[in-house]
Amino acid sequence: MEEIVKEEEEVNVSKGGVVELHNNISNNNNTVEIILRTIGPARPSRLRVPSPIKVCHLRKLIAENDHLPIENLRLILRGNVLHDCQNGDDVYLQLNSGDSLIVAVKPKPPVKHLRDGFDDDDEEEDLKFQLPQSSSRWKRRLYSFLHNKLKLPDILLMAIFTLSLKMWVIIILWFILAPVAHRWDLGPLYILGTGFGIIILNLGQRQPGDVSAYSVFNEDFRELPGTLNADRLDRDIRAGQF
Repeated sequence: MEEIVKEEEEVNVSKGGVVELHNNISNNNNTVEIILRTIGPARPSRLRVPSPIKVCHLRKLIAENDHLPIENLRLILRGNVLHDCQNGDDVYLQLNSGDSLIVAVKPKPPVKHLRDGFDDDDEEEDLKFQLPQSSSRWKRRLYSFLHNKLKLPDILLMAIFTLSLKMWVIIILWFILAPVAHRWDLGPLYILGTGFGIIILNLGQRQPGDVSAYSVFNEDFRELPGTLNADRLDRDIRAGQF
């Protein structure tokens, strides 16, 4: 008898999320009836849901009502794709009676050997800039504003978020000092100094044992093997190799 009770408790726990949603609908007087239009041969249906409601809860209700896979379910409301979270926070919806919600089921990707010739799309996805999951909240909000509101290209977003704080301070300081240099008629010297500064700051540090391609920077003016110069040509001519 105890084993049967335990099994029933496990079933109730696994279905707890869906049962809780149905209880909220039955206990909540502020519910609305929306129209679900599933892409495909299915006819439009109606569903009563609470308002406001989280997108993730709405997705669960629709998946259970129409017996659809929740992991491949896409919801579109008023021309916008609905996402469960934005900037790490749950997204809420304020629905009205009669709202039409488009439901689309994302098809399963083909088998790997069938899509070997369609790797271009995957490469384009890899080129899109995405913030790492460990980014702070203010970075995610700034990225959402620049990407969704201002529609900045990915290459510009990559330049903005990959620069360090020290580099941003240098760039801001450069723009502050540029008008001062122009006022004192030092614009060309300021530009030249900036160029030399960029070159010096980007010089790498030679590791022990490394040899430069330019012999003047090496100890005892040692050259790289196979270097072609006047001395090498003179030795080859004297040795009769030409």
